[in-house]
Amino acid sequence: MKKNAKIILISLAVLLAIWLIIKISFLWLIIIISGLIALGIYDLNQTKHSLWRNFPIVGRLRWVLEDLRPPMRQYFMESDIDGVPFNRQQRSLVYRRSKKLISTIPFGTKVDVYKAGYEWIGHSLNALKAKDLDHDPRVLIGKSLCSKPYNASIFNVSAMSFGALSSAAVRSLAYGAKIGGFALNTGEGGISKYHLEANCDLIWQVGTGYFGCRNQDGTFNEILFESKSKNENVKMIELKLSQGAKPGHGGILPANKNTPEIAEGRGVEPHTRVDSPPAHSAFSTAKEMMEFITKLRELSDGKPIGIKLCIGRKEEFINLCKVMHETGLKPDFITVDGGEGGTGAAPLEYTNSVGMPLREALVFVIDALIGFNLKKDIKVIASGKILNGMDILKKLSLGADLCASARGMMFSLGCIQALDCHKNTCPTGVATQNKRLSSALIVEDKKQRVANYHEGTIESFIELLASSGLDDFEKLTRKHVFYRLDETKYKRYDELYKPLRTGDLLKPPYPKDFKRFIS
Repeated sequence: MKKNAKIILISLAVLLAIWLIIKISFLWLIIIISGLIALGIYDLNQTKHSLWRNFPIVGRLRWVLEDLRPPMRQYFMESDIDGVPFNRQQRSLVYRRSKKLISTIPFGTKVDVYKAGYEWIGHSLNALKAKDLDHDPRVLIGKSLCSKPYNASIFNVSAMSFGALSSAAVRSLAYGAKIGGFALNTGEGGISKYHLEANCDLIWQVGTGYFGCRNQDGTFNEILFESKSKNENVKMIELKLSQGAKPGHGGILPANKNTPEIAEGRGVEPHTRVDSPPAHSAFSTAKEMMEFITKLRELSDGKPIGIKLCIGRKEEFINLCKVMHETGLKPDFITVDGGEGGTGAAPLEYTNSVGMPLREALVFVIDALIGFNLKKDIKVIASGKILNGMDILKKLSLGADLCASARGMMFSLGCIQALDCHKNTCPTGVATQNKRLSSALIVEDKKQRVANYHEGTIESFIELLASSGLDDFEKLTRKHVFYRLDETKYKRYDELYKPLRTGDLLKPPYPKDFKRFIS
């Protein structure tokens, strides 16, 4: 009897459950159908989208597919070497190095070695053992003019502001730089408490907005600059004239990223879009710029002062070099940014069509400095799509002294190239001020990955250097790298870009490529 009662109760419970499911499902079905009918009526009567009026509800699928296209293409359609701006093979290398996993690949290259643009180094039959070379190569910046020169790693973190990056990302980069003994560029947003927390070496970037050292009207404030520049963590100051992402445009901080915390550090109104001016207000001529640089050096008690620029008009840089030579006033370093863009949000036209690409810009700047007999006092930093040891070697062989990377460092933090940097919706918490998203980026884990990536990249550069038979990176020249012109022709860098001799631009006859820029 008890058994039958139990069966009856179970049966009733099952029937009740089925009835509830059917009832609830029917209710939800009515709600869904009613919602779709309402949406269809709205689509037919709205006036903004003709596609919705002609194809109510169904027309909205286009927007869904547009949003799905980038990740679908990245994960299911792209090969390992055709993704942009960085392909899967490049990103994977950074991920694996940052985690200290094996970074070798099997079965030969996937790159078409006969395609125009392919580059390689000329190795030596007298290759050296990498273990015998210096594994912490450094460059002394400011030796000639500074009382506090800085001995920099040849590979550092390029400019990215707190605001563009989350606080967790900035802290991870800062602690990683501290562990690895390399420098972190603050970006034009200035020095935040997150930059200082790790006690790492900082390059303070001062842009056209003078964030962190500005008056209420946006002009330069000497007192604030002097106070902050004397911080022991600040090793160098970089005066930003232009950047590769949007040369001649000025920086952009979207309103949804401009939190009260960021606004306080920059001295601006929170929750407003902040556009940096396209040019500096503290000077207007090349001579005034050099005088301003000299003043910054004095205010900072003799720390190296440099400029960052993306080359536009060659004659303007030539004029800058003339002023340096005539007055004896000069920066301690120049950061050359390529027009191929960087981490900053920028209009499409600027990203694609403004500014000289890094290779040509680097060659031009270095040759101009040599031609005016300035290179001995000015170090050159290359910045633009530098990701691995070969990238460093190529830039140093052209004449750069050291390199900086922004997007490579972002990959080491876990960036997946979702291309949402400007939307405040970065899914990995790197380029967002959304606390929910950025809280997923764990500093204790990521800081070590940043340091690992730096170490692995330097190691790969040293191995390439040893393969070239060189025991010192300063011995790299343009003769060590080859560039393919087409399927049957290639040239060395020194054949493509013939180096100038010291003083070649001080008196005629001037080299052919420079003659039209020197009046």
